[in-house]
Amino acid sequence: MKDIQIAREANMLPIGRVANNFGLRGDHLEYHGKFMAKIPDDLINDFKDKSYGKLILVTAINPTPAGEGKTTTSIGLAQALNKLGKKAVVALREPSLGPCFGMKGGAAGGGFSQVVPMEDINLHFTGDFHAITTANNLLAALVDNHIQQGNALGIDPRRVTWKRCVDLNDRSLRHIVIGLGNKSDGTPRQDGFMITVASEVMAILCLADDLPDLKKRLGEIIVGYNYSGGKVTARDIKAHGSMAVLLKHAIKPNFVQTLENTPALIHGGPFANIAHGCNSIRATKIALKVGDYCVTEAGFGADLGAEKFINIKCRKAGLFPDTIVIVATIKALKYNGGIEKSELSIENSDAVLKGIVNLTKHIENMQKFGVPIVVSLNHFNTDTAAEINIVKEECVKLGASFALSKVWSDGGEGGLELAKLVIQSAESNKKRFKFLYTDDIPLLEKIEIIAKEIYGAGSVTLIPSVKSDLNKFTKMGYGHLPICMAKTQYSLSDNPNMLGRPENFEICVREVRLNAGAGFVVAITGDIMTMPGLPKIPSAEIIDIDENGDISGLF
Repeated sequence: MKDIQIAREANMLPIGRVANNFGLRGDHLEYHGKFMAKIPDDLINDFKDKSYGKLILVTAINPTPAGEGKTTTSIGLAQALNKLGKKAVVALREPSLGPCFGMKGGAAGGGFSQVVPMEDINLHFTGDFHAITTANNLLAALVDNHIQQGNALGIDPRRVTWKRCVDLNDRSLRHIVIGLGNKSDGTPRQDGFMITVASEVMAILCLADDLPDLKKRLGEIIVGYNYSGGKVTARDIKAHGSMAVLLKHAIKPNFVQTLENTPALIHGGPFANIAHGCNSIRATKIALKVGDYCVTEAGFGADLGAEKFINIKCRKAGLFPDTIVIVATIKALKYNGGIEKSELSIENSDAVLKGIVNLTKHIENMQKFGVPIVVSLNHFNTDTAAEINIVKEECVKLGASFALSKVWSDGGEGGLELAKLVIQSAESNKKRFKFLYTDDIPLLEKIEIIAKEIYGAGSVTLIPSVKSDLNKFTKMGYGHLPICMAKTQYSLSDNPNMLGRPENFEICVREVRLNAGAGFVVAITGDIMTMPGLPKIPSAEIIDIDENGDISGLF
């Protein structure tokens, strides 16, 4: 059966019943239909004195065309933990319309480990992304209006740094000129769009503690600089209040369920290759309060999402994972070993041995944070015993636990082996958690530590303006902030064609951006774009709807 068929045949419970089963007052949810809801502050406050459960971070090797199944594993693991008598909640990011209509498709899990209602979750959901887009673009409009209406703050139009956004892939909007026409049409200047998931407003929503903190952070957004070189903020523009109004409902975590009626909190959706790649702190914390276990995922490979989860999200939230699960597949390891996609189903132990270096690097990286590691091998029918044994032996050599996962085909039942290891690992008290770097070291040194320790780079080069900008950020009082690296997801390096475990390469930082409201500095490497483009044949060309309202081509 296809994912969409499985999802449509799901035995969903009214979302209020799911809430009641986990100690949430279902009658106090803010309902979006029968099967989706938002969690208001009064329900969150019910659990303010409850201690946290165990936090399980699910990450993966670098993504390949073969697929890895990180979200599917997260959902299946939460279902399996519940089967073992643990109250588990899964906390995920919201899908972006960019990948849905581009080439990746939906992002709600797969097989018998999905969150539902899948079509609604993938398409608009509760409108959070639209609220974020509108708040972002309201600020842009207010900046340009301020310049048009006399420019009392002396904003230099050439130094406006705030970009507009849209939740679609549209390369033609990367570089644009606005304000053309008559004098009343605005001041002409260069501008551009980014995809909504890369917006600082998205990051702020995911990192804010509550509505007052959200409003404060929005006010700290730097929109540009005046003619004297001083910063101009959203608070200076008097935009943060109206932006917070637009985000009043979006800041509330979304509550849905899995195919096995396990609670799922899905909130926020920054990408990990161009942003910090984690769901909201609010969703994660309520999941930790409601459940014995919170299973959450971070975007793309462990070099991106997991590194940022720990060095950015955990640093700001005061949390740390009790166990890290690294997802891999035999097919993906073969791909890293140089095998073409069309031949990945053919047994090839040599290719597994060659490509497994990608997995071992991620294991070594995550061990640097002092957290126990469990490797989850996402099982395919074409995997052979010899190939599986190679992976298991390499994991054992490095001190990582190993589990074969069949959550796609068997749901929670197929994740019991993994769940038992996770419980054993999380409750072993063997963790010696630590961050990769301290707040007080220079911004450039933080970049170099990530590049060398996590990616395996031999050196970091900066274009001249980057070094100047880093010095400027430090003088402005932002030198203590963590780094959010923007890098290709397909390789440990900044070159997507360098598979496996590249070493001693040079990584180039071509731009840095100060996200003062979110509280990190973005370092952009290689050819990575904050506005993706569509592929030659985008999914949008095959997505359709019939006279009965049934959607096809999305999954």
